[in-house]
Amino acid sequence: MPIYEYDCRSCNHRFETLVREGDRPRCPSCGGGRLAKRLSTFAVEARDGRRNAAPAAARPCGTCGDPRGPGACARD
Repeated sequence: MPIYEYDCRSCNHRFETLVREGDRPRCPSCGGGRLAKRLSTFAVEARDGRRNAAPAAARPCGTCGDPRGPGACARD
């Protein structure tokens, strides 16, 4: 059973729920069925136990400022 995230269009409540095949989820706050499915990111757990929702974005190269990050330009 996948877990989906939704925004309720009636009361703007954001929630996640397990959805079985054929089931139609309802908002736990108002009971409404007008829901918008959200794009979910998965959680990743590091070996030290920290959880990150998504990897950090690349930072600009410190040498030339290339926005693709260190190692992206010919100077590295």
